[in-house]
Amino acid sequence: MTKSPSPGLRMAIDYGPLAIFFAVNFLTPGLPIVRVIAATTAFVVATVIAMIVSKVKAGHISPMLWMSGALVVVFGGLTIYFHDERFIKMKPTIVYAMFSAILTFGLVTGRPLLQSLLETAYPGLTPEGWRKLTRNWAIFFAFMAVLNEAVWRNTTWDFWVGFKLWGAIPLTLLFAFANIPMLLKHGLQTGEKLDLPPAD
Repeated sequence: MTKSPSPGLRMAIDYGPLAIFFAVNFLTPGLPIVRVIAATTAFVVATVIAMIVSKVKAGHISPMLWMSGALVVVFGGLTIYFHDERFIKMKPTIVYAMFSAILTFGLVTGRPLLQSLLETAYPGLTPEGWRKLTRNWAIFFAFMAVLNEAVWRNTTWDFWVGFKLWGAIPLTLLFAFANIPMLLKHGLQTGEKLDLPPAD
C-alpha cells in the first residue's frame, strides 16, 4: 500500500545518499583515488538503502528514484571496479539528459508525465501551468547536463565534488523557486510544500 512519507523522511531518501557521498569524500584521508572509491562506495550503499527505506516506509519507489538509483549502482560499480572516477562523474549528465528527454517527449506527445509524478505537490495547477513547468524543467535539465559535462571534463575531482555541492544543488533550488510566480499565475494553491526533483 502506498503511503505518504513525512517531509523529513522524504528529504532523507532524496538527499541522504548525496550528503553521505560529500561527507565520506571530505573525511577520507589519502590520495584523490582513495576518496573517489570510498565516497562512491558509500554513495552506492546509501542509495540502495534509501530505495529500500522508500519501499518499506512509503510502500513504493518513485520512477525517478528507480532511474537515478539504478544509474548510481551501475556507474558507481564501474567506478569502483575500474578505479576510474570518470564513470561516476558522467552519471549526473545521463540523469539530467534522461529527465530532459522524458519531459520533452511528454510535451511533444501531449502526455503530462510530470503531472502524473508530482500532481499532489502542486495542487490546483492548470494544464497550461503543467505544460510550462514541464517545458522549464526540460530546458533546465538539458542545461545542467551540458554544464556537468563541461565541469567534469575540465576540472579536478575535488572541484567537481564542490560544484555538485555548491553549484548544482543551489542552482536546482533557485530554479525551482524561480518558477513559483508562474505557478501562482496558473492556479497553484498557496500554503502547500512544493516538491523538487531528486538529487542527481
